[in-house]
Amino acid sequence: MTVLIAPFVTAARFQRPGREDRLADPAIAGAQVARTGIGLGATAWLFYAYSLRQGAEDVINDKITEMLIAAAVLMVVGPLVVGAFVAAARPSLRSVYRRRLPGPLTAFGVLLVAAALLAFAFRRDLHDRLFGGVGGAGLLLTLLISLTGLFLVPFVLTSSVLCVHHAFRTADIHEVLPPLLSPVVVVAMSVLQAIDGPPVNAPHSVWFLFLAGAPLSVTGLSFWELRRLRTHHGITLRTALGR
Repeated sequence: MTVLIAPFVTAARFQRPGREDRLADPAIAGAQVARTGIGLGATAWLFYAYSLRQGAEDVINDKITEMLIAAAVLMVVGPLVVGAFVAAARPSLRSVYRRRLPGPLTAFGVLLVAAALLAFAFRRDLHDRLFGGVGGAGLLLTLLISLTGLFLVPFVLTSSVLCVHHAFRTADIHEVLPPLLSPVVVVAMSVLQAIDGPPVNAPHSVWFLFLAGAPLSVTGLSFWELRRLRTHHGITLRTALGR
């Protein structure tokens, strides 16, 4: 049982915010869980209701590639948003926010490295090219990579869900950052999905609603989170920046 849950526990450890003094609002947390659950449910329904456009292996490879591209995009967009926030803060607060950066940086780095390793684990042609000439040692290395892939599949999938859910642990820096960054993250991923095309034979209207639903709902929830932080806790972007 410990082995089976290890990928999920490890992903949660890297992706959940860890700052002890951060604000924990049950209503905001519940809304975020509901949003994530609805998104996962909609995705599951899409794959259940319509047939795959390609074979299962091709779909998995496409999703891994999409995940790598999304991680690369977010590795640029996320730090830009966080960097702009820290730079806009008053000098007395910048040092505080800089000390809180290791958590989000770890969340970014772990997802990118894990996705790259998973993509390599699925490339049998690369395994043959790299290890084909070393005999028994090559077979052992291929076996180890395959076993690592078994760990990485649930780890990367769980990390991908949690990184969007927790906005790459940016609450470790300040509570206003997740609702600011979440729409940017979801819009970037929706654009990548739109470019890649639907993985199932769904009507264009269904696929459009699926693509538009995520950024619209996340943006609406982000406005609500910022309003609740202001009205219930007195936290605004201006106070976060010390302006």
